[in-house]
Amino acid sequence: MSTSKPVMEIPAKLVKELRELTNAGFSDCRAALVETAGDVQKAIDVLRKKGQAAAAKKATREATEGLIGHYIHAGGKIGVIVEINCESDFVARTDAFQQLCHDVAMHIAAVDPRYVRREDVTPEMLEREREIYAAQARATGKPDAVIQKIVTGKMEKFYEETCLYEQHFIKDETMTIGEKIAQAIAKLGENIAIRRFARFKVGEVPNQLGTPAPEQA
Repeated sequence: MSTSKPVMEIPAKLVKELRELTNAGFSDCRAALVETAGDVQKAIDVLRKKGQAAAAKKATREATEGLIGHYIHAGGKIGVIVEINCESDFVARTDAFQQLCHDVAMHIAAVDPRYVRREDVTPEMLEREREIYAAQARATGKPDAVIQKIVTGKMEKFYEETCLYEQHFIKDETMTIGEKIAQAIAKLGENIAIRRFARFKVGEVPNQLGTPAPEQA
């Protein structure tokens, strides 16, 4: 006599809802809902963790194809171009990849990141930010151990505000751009990476190629 637990019946409507929220496949959504006893929010977390794991496995594969995405906003006052790479021209031509390029370009137009990844921040910039945060904390009379924790927390906030991969996606703030890229990797089955971007605003020095604009005298 079998002692295995019966598999929970998941309504098709719930699977459809999860698919619309995550763009994951039907079987993956159903499995995540079974694992979380029908809890949609927990199922989203399960799918994201699996997507990030899949992305990590594919991240070392060469991605030399892709597209230049673009977005124009505010009556032509703000413009963005962004290069996003994948492994094949076939994936680059899919609607899903083209939509990803559009969404990332739109996000850059709205949020104005300075770098692509946290690894791109220059050592000089990091040191300057740490010194500023430490000085601010010392001015409040905090002990050194507390100052270090404050600086660490503020540096994480700095990355979140200035690095594209760390920023929360403008169309869905429950995920970061990095998580959105991981989701796309899981869906399309190829390594996908944002290589560089340039954001232009009329009357301002452009933040070109995901690096800080030069300071004006």
